[in-house]
Amino acid sequence: MKLVKGGSFTPLYGSDSAAVYVRDFRMDTYPVNKQEFLEFVAKYSRWRRSNVLELFADKNYLRKWQGDTFLGDKVNPKTAVTNVSWYAAKAYCQKKGKRLPSMDEWEFAAMASETKSNAQRDSIFNQFIIEGYEIPKTFKNEVGSTYKNYWGLYDMHGLVWEWTSDFNSVLISGESRQDKSTERNLFCGSAAVNATNLMDYAAFMRYAFRGSIKANYGIQTLGFRCAKSIK
Repeated sequence: MKLVKGGSFTPLYGSDSAAVYVRDFRMDTYPVNKQEFLEFVAKYSRWRRSNVLELFADKNYLRKWQGDTFLGDKVNPKTAVTNVSWYAAKAYCQKKGKRLPSMDEWEFAAMASETKSNAQRDSIFNQFIIEGYEIPKTFKNEVGSTYKNYWGLYDMHGLVWEWTSDFNSVLISGESRQDKSTERNLFCGSAAVNATNLMDYAAFMRYAFRGSIKANYGIQTLGFRCAKSIK
């Protein structure tokens, strides 16, 4: 794990565009790979494909694997584990004495380029991220194949999307849990008006993606890594 020194930053959708403070935390250097997750399901049978409850994982859960505890010759164990639900990712992190990062923690760590802790306003860095999203089937690349950012983290962009502990909070503000227009406001006309950085197209994509998924989904391009609080 790598230490990410906390601080204030302004998320794409903040309360009245206010900055939020992120405490120091640790984050896995790499996304969890298939071999690591295979060892997890081998030890905890409830998370094997044939045993997991439909409530916690849909039919796409680990669907490329040849068996419950066997990847098969066509699956590279060094690639990021995907087709894994939020529930399974959360359980994995807990068994490791860790947790999923919050959305603010993930965004805070991901705004770092190779040389800057905060490259939110760096047009070259933002363009680099967008171009990475346009490359097809990056989930087939091995973990660690992208650049190392300022904090020493690999693959924050350009490999797979990643689960966060509060991924669905993108649709809920603290004062509007009953506001049925929240989703419309985020993803329709006023979305850009409410955003804090109109040029951060990559962040728009991430927020929209998070707002479109459910916790039991298994998606071929969606993996995870763990985080840990510092006491």
